[in-house]
Amino acid sequence: MHRLIRELAAYEESADQVAATEDDLRAALFGPFAPGQPAAVFAHVAQAGGEVAGFALWFVNYSTWTGQHGIYLEDLYVTPALRGTGTGRALLAALARLCTERGYARLDWAVLDWNTPALDFYVAMGARRLSDWVPHRLEGQALADLAALAPPAASQEG
Repeated sequence: MHRLIRELAAYEESADQVAATEDDLRAALFGPFAPGQPAAVFAHVAQAGGEVAGFALWFVNYSTWTGQHGIYLEDLYVTPALRGTGTGRALLAALARLCTERGYARLDWAVLDWNTPALDFYVAMGARRLSDWVPHRLEGQALADLAALAPPAASQEG
């Protein structure tokens, strides 16, 4: 799966941004999220010839609007050789089924605005493109600077 993550990053012209190692991925998927807490990242994989040839990496989110949990699909990737075979649709369908079985309200993800094949693929399955939400991110020094403004406490949750 780590190899496919690197392939995806190369496709998205951001291979130099992949810092995650195989050990990081293994710990995120199979190790505890934090002491005493189960893993918080999940994956569905597709195999071809005994090799992982596609994956959907996801986590549970929550909507204050619906009052329900949902799934956020972080990455969906299928090797070029298997594209058009229904593999991507099967991975997405598995997540949709998981949502409906668990009573989750929605399945969310983001797509790069230039990735026309992916945009077309999702729209063909009935996905609605959200044009009124603009993704934001804090990372690196900006994240550290903002964190420094919070008073230290044993727990900030709740």
